[in-house]
Amino acid sequence: MAISDLPVLSALRTRMQWHQERQKVLAENVSNSDTPNFKPRDLVEPKFNPTGTPAGTMGSLAMMRTTSGASMAASPAASRFDVNGRVGFETRPAGNAVNLEEEMMKVSANQMDYAAATSLYSKSLHLLKTAIGKG
Repeated sequence: MAISDLPVLSALRTRMQWHQERQKVLAENVSNSDTPNFKPRDLVEPKFNPTGTPAGTMGSLAMMRTTSGASMAASPAASRFDVNGRVGFETRPAGNAVNLEEEMMKVSANQMDYAAATSLYSKSLHLLKTAIGKG
């Protein structure tokens, strides 16, 4: 078994990839904060089996909607997104529903979670190196 096949490392890699993609989506939300009729989006958090593999997949990152009422765009890539279901109260007259404070809080939390995942990944690699006598 290769080191990269260990379930813990695979789960951490999947988690880091998810955080990277989520950062892109949140940055799009912030950059479109003045675009008329723009609705903020977010990625659905991946779920993991007890073995550390993503639930419902064989090693790839599965994205799906969290609510059945979320609108689907024509492109297949749009199915990875969750349209914010709380739109309405803070929607501006132009139809834009981006709340900058909320988006920046999500960006900050995402950044901290990514840092935690990368720290766990590097510590796990260091423990493995120590176990085989290379550390």
